[in-house]
Amino acid sequence: MLLTERRADRVVLYNISWQQFENLLLDLGASRVARVAYDDGTLEIMTPLPEHEYYKEIIGDIIKDTAEVLELDYECYGSTTWKRELKKAGIESDNCFYFQNEAKIRGKLTFDLNQDPPPDLALEIDVTSKSLDRFPIYARLGVPEIWCYDSGEIKIYLLQGEEYVESATGLVFPNLKVLEIPSLIAKYRMEGRRVFREAIRKWVREQIG
Repeated sequence: MLLTERRADRVVLYNISWQQFENLLLDLGASRVARVAYDDGTLEIMTPLPEHEYYKEIIGDIIKDTAEVLELDYECYGSTTWKRELKKAGIESDNCFYFQNEAKIRGKLTFDLNQDPPPDLALEIDVTSKSLDRFPIYARLGVPEIWCYDSGEIKIYLLQGEEYVESATGLVFPNLKVLEIPSLIAKYRMEGRRVFREAIRKWVREQIG
């Protein structure tokens, strides 16, 4: 029996088989705005709001600018669908990046998580409280680090065993004061994106001396 839960910006479906999940991805197509998350029969389809997209883009820019200042090779795969049938897990993060494993996936346009490493860093923006807990999904896919932005705070979670543990520092940028990012966004929000990105690069340089 198919059960459904609806909210203004999302719908949650229950008792969804893996094949139904795969068929839905095909029906929705690659050019859609909605994002999905699948956890062993439960499927959430979410339509992001402007506030959500603003923080997704600006924090994504921070990650890219930081990598470039630090001269780190990276690759960004946005809201790619990551899935493993064996684990009954699938997700489209708000943004995702390869750093430690960038050389292994460089130039790749298709992925199979049975063979390829998952992203090293996933970004989750939770301005309206997602209905489906995404941590168990990420854990089964093996993503080592998640940044979660919610209500003016960023929290870092690192995968330890089969669970995520909150941490003051991350794996990708161990010397970066990531928790300061929301205050920087608030400080420069009305200055425009170009000024903000210049400020971020300066902030990173100051931290590395």
